Amino acid sequence: MSVLGGLVVAAFRRHYAVRLDDGEIVDCVLKGRKAVIACGDRVQVTRIAGGGAISSVDPRSTLLYRSDAFREKVVAANVTQIVGVVAPDIAVDEGLLNRWMVASELVGCRFVICANKADLPGFDALRKRLAPYHAMGYPVVECAAKRSAEPLRAIVDGERSVLIGQSGMGKSTILNALVPDAGARVGEVSAALGGGRHTTSETTLYALAGPRGGWLVDSPGMKVFGIGHADLERLPEAFVEMRPLIGHCRFRDCRHDREPGCAIRAAVEDGRIAPQRLSLLHALRAEAESAQGPSWA
Repeated sequence: MSVLGGLVVAAFRRHYAVRLDDGEIVDCVLKGRKAVIACGDRVQVTRIAGGGAISSVDPRSTLLYRSDAFREKVVAANVTQIVGVVAPDIAVDEGLLNRWMVASELVGCRFVICANKADLPGFDALRKRLAPYHAMGYPVVECAAKRSAEPLRAIVDGERSVLIGQSGMGKSTILNALVPDAGARVGEVSAALGGGRHTTSETTLYALAGPRGGWLVDSPGMKVFGIGHADLERLPEAFVEMRPLIGHCRFRDCRHDREPGCAIRAAVEDGRIAPQRLSLLHALRAEAESAQGPSWA
């Protein structure tokens, strides 16, 4: 029985649309129940009646997912870049934005902020709100996707990116601008997964037509993003402005809370680190300790 390689381009319950290396999209099921499959996974498929069966998952470079004490939700695999979309006409949840940044750092991906709807009133205020993140080294790309998403095209070309954002920020408009035949591709995936059974997947992958290739995963609008799986030892390193100060506290096991001689708290007090960033570190540590059990406390 021949084994075929392919890329997971959509998931619906325990069915997966896999684009085989020859371009055919087939409906696949997973052999066994232990493996976790995500858009962006390279998989090996064997033919069965009506489609294929995923027999194995190739090694991943990254796996982006969110988690809390109760469940995990896979977003995408083999991602090189996360693009967080914000806009001036929807209240930006900066706590959520910061969580995306931390999650990106934890998996070793680049994080880019896409400031959409640059043609709307209030965009100047949004630009000012985003300035501190740009100062930390995060690119901020401005665009008005209803007119053109070209500023973002240069950022995603050749990358394996995930679009992430709250509902209403214009992710669908951005997607349609970057992938003009996105609707047709959704229909193709739907047909591969059995017609009416799959109309929209929670995540869908779209190949980019640029000269450098790459792909884009569209994720659903998110109101929460837990990082309960975070490595507690590495968590402070996910805050880029804190990295130079790690190891400079008086105590090696400093939690950057109430300990004397804390270099990070000193940086907060003199304005080098925003107070909300340190508060987020404490909140994420508490969530991870809760999710991972009392042994971490």
